[in-house]
Amino acid sequence: MIAVMAQSPKDKLPEEPPPRRNRSEPVASAARLVGGAALARAGFRDPTLILRWDEIAGPELARIARPLKWSEGASGGTLTLKAEPGAALFLQHETRALCERINAYLGRNTVTKLRFAQGALPPKTIHRPKPKRAAAIPPNDPALSYKGKDSLRDALVNLARARATAKQADGD
Repeated sequence: MIAVMAQSPKDKLPEEPPPRRNRSEPVASAARLVGGAALARAGFRDPTLILRWDEIAGPELARIARPLKWSEGASGGTLTLKAEPGAALFLQHETRALCERINAYLGRNTVTKLRFAQGALPPKTIHRPKPKRAAAIPPNDPALSYKGKDSLRDALVNLARARATAKQADGD
């Protein structure tokens, strides 16, 4: 009779790394991991509260306060907001309404208490793409030879410039 011995996890060989595919990985996959880890350290399991804060709180409150930390206790969840100095007193009076807004958005009673940390909020950054450099208009373009109203001539020149820029982008 042959006895079969069960292998313990220690007896297993270490797993080999996945094979190389000789191509780059999307940045989004790494960004999701890094962003998720940062949010987890602050207690946020779901990034919705931070990403949609302007919609949840409204533009007036979102301008003076932003979510900083989330913690859960026996009595419920506590959301810590970083507020502009002097705005914490105003927000203290709006606590009940703000908790109701947050809970209505999330669809469950998760926030039972708000805590405020005073400090200057960094300005919101708006990421705008760099404007494309306009291409030069060919000297034989008919828009340059137009002899009518200046406003119409300017519009034709802008159209010719946009057309030349589009051709340049297609050629790249």
